Amino acid sequence: MEQVKIDLPIVCTRGVIVFPNNEIIIDVGRKKSVYAIEEAQEHFQNQIVLVAQRDLTLEDPRMSDLYEVGTICNIMHIRHMDGYMRVKFKGIERARIQTLEFGGDMVFGSVLPLADIQESAQEELALVRRIAQQLENVEGFTHDLPKDMISKLAEGLSANQLADQVAQVFPFSVEAKQRILEAEKVNDRLLYIIQEMENEKQISDLDNLINDKVKQRLDENQREYYLREKLRAIKEELGDVADRDSDTEEYRKMINENPYPENIKEKALEELSRYEMLPSASGESGVVKTYLDWLLKLPWWQESQDNEDLNVAQQVLDDDHYGLEKVKERIMEYLAVKTMTNSLKAPIICLVGPPGVGKTSLSKSVARALNREFVKISLGGVKDESEIRGHRRTYLGSMPGRFIQGMKKAGTVNPVFLIDEIDKMGADYKGDPASAMLEVLDPEQNSLFSDHYLEEPYDLSKVMFIATANYLDNIPHALQDRLEIIQLSSYTEIEKLEIAKRHLVPKQLKENGLTDKQFKISDEMLMYVIKHYTRESGVRQLERVIAKLIRKTVLVILKDEKKSLSMTKKKIQEFLGKEIFDYGRKEKKDQVGTVTGLAYTSFGGDILQVEVNHFDGTGKLVVTGQLGDVMKESASIAYDYVKANAKKYHIDSEIFKTQDVHIHVPEGAVPKDGPSAGVTLTTALISSLSNQPVKSDLAMTGEVTLRGNVLPIGGLKEKSMAAHRSGITTIVMPKDNVKDLDDLPETVKESIKFIPVDHVSQVLNAALVK
Repeated sequence: MEQVKIDLPIVCTRGVIVFPNNEIIIDVGRKKSVYAIEEAQEHFQNQIVLVAQRDLTLEDPRMSDLYEVGTICNIMHIRHMDGYMRVKFKGIERARIQTLEFGGDMVFGSVLPLADIQESAQEELALVRRIAQQLENVEGFTHDLPKDMISKLAEGLSANQLADQVAQVFPFSVEAKQRILEAEKVNDRLLYIIQEMENEKQISDLDNLINDKVKQRLDENQREYYLREKLRAIKEELGDVADRDSDTEEYRKMINENPYPENIKEKALEELSRYEMLPSASGESGVVKTYLDWLLKLPWWQESQDNEDLNVAQQVLDDDHYGLEKVKERIMEYLAVKTMTNSLKAPIICLVGPPGVGKTSLSKSVARALNREFVKISLGGVKDESEIRGHRRTYLGSMPGRFIQGMKKAGTVNPVFLIDEIDKMGADYKGDPASAMLEVLDPEQNSLFSDHYLEEPYDLSKVMFIATANYLDNIPHALQDRLEIIQLSSYTEIEKLEIAKRHLVPKQLKENGLTDKQFKISDEMLMYVIKHYTRESGVRQLERVIAKLIRKTVLVILKDEKKSLSMTKKKIQEFLGKEIFDYGRKEKKDQVGTVTGLAYTSFGGDILQVEVNHFDGTGKLVVTGQLGDVMKESASIAYDYVKANAKKYHIDSEIFKTQDVHIHVPEGAVPKDGPSAGVTLTTALISSLSNQPVKSDLAMTGEVTLRGNVLPIGGLKEKSMAAHRSGITTIVMPKDNVKDLDDLPETVKESIKFIPVDHVSQVLNAALVK
């Protein structure tokens, strides 16, 4: 019987196909679909056609975007929701789309109903039985089928109804369902369903196989990695996984293409094999990967080219630092020998001096002069040996020591390596890092430096190590033995003046946005600032004071609209306050029992007065002024020497029985100690007890023995600068220190008379007023 075309409203569905004799609920939101449903209710007895889109993303599909066969449905129930309607449809029969009209508010079409075509009943029965067998096992691989499917089949469900119901509920793809919907022959439908069920069964079996593989690999502690392992097993089944990870190939490429030492290549390949075998879920995998990163990214052959132009190197050092001639000379020697021989084991230099004298900045200048990379580590407060040698890989969070970390950061095998604060290492139950440093800083051993983490020897022999320390005595003797010690003394006032003019003032002007025309300060005012607002060995405080002056100048220029400002004593006091420091000054006139001594402090040189008085008592010696043990011993030695030689210096020996002697060093709140006050104390005692005045323009330094011999001292340069600053014209010094006069500035040597002595009697001849 010939089918007649029917005109009905059309609803385009996304991924949903309705089969005859099946009910389905669909959320409808598009305006055209809503109008179509309303039109079907009002004018077409609730009949409508549902047809699926080929492309689910299209909002307004055309004829070519829809499948050719859809389903005529009855609208069973509508529930209006917020912004959409939920509609229950029941499929009636298949229909082929003949024409569509897209005008207006909805899609309207002419459709031709399709009748079922029955063929061989025997083939149909065989196909139905096959589907029944599949349904017997269906619970094993899907949960979407109704539980009563088989019972309905037994109750006489026709073949075409069976096909449509299985196709509706089975989780086939949209394309597979559409092919079943378009099949007019019932036996073809049954055959398509069997094929799709077989495919689903194979997929289910494969999924079960993958799950079994994954379960075999997992232990109880790796459940959280289940999905990752499942994905990996899927890839293995598909055969598209060549290596464990993309970075495995990257590591292998690095090893093969770069000239690593043979032992490093072997070690890296061994670790890479382990990495490939380990499951990604394993914690050990991350440990091995981190080790490979360290091993392969360390510099093993990369070497920077040294600057061999000695004049350029000298210019760099001179530009960056004023003074420090001995250090610069040592660096130039190293560079000259290296240029001559083309190979040299790097020296290990240790710069020892007070804070702020330029040890660290000098190291940076050395790196710049040599054209090398610069790396710095600070050992202040380090107590753990593993900071030097690294942790063993058995520990969680283990890493190489600081030297290997520094080499990786440098990226070359020959950087300038600054070891800062080497005198401030400690030791505790975790080991002695100072002892571990012996291997690093011994030129005979550091070519095979052993780091616990690397487990392979690393060559540090091309590194130029520069260590810095404040106090030489705090460095263990065994470590000192491997270092070339270069002492950096405190800066003199003249050196501070030059440093301020050449470096500090220009630097602070640039940082604060001024020019040298806007901020003017003379040498005299700079010296005033140095003398009265700083007391230090280096120039850090000086830089801070200069920065403060410049900042206040900026404020005045902007606030008062001035073009420039010149520093005067009054202006400096206005900006910085009253004078903070006042260096010792010489006595105005000759006095009995008062002698000017010379002191060497961490802030440079200074002069101090030693006062002696005696009065009725029982022969006691009193020493005050917060003196250290060494100075107390010096006072006792001086007193005993005077007692033993009283007649020689015209002193009545009864004084030591009937009178007490009081020695005082002013500024009692300031701790004072050191082995250079012996001659000063002795002279003050003899002056007081013999009632002979001491020259006010004379100062002295030197240690004394019980026999009256004068011993050498240190810091003559700083002490002489302090004497020059204070107006002293004569200095009595130990004869053994004559060699140190070469280091003094010419201005000091020209204005001060130096008297070398080797016995107290010579001191007294020069100091006492006849």
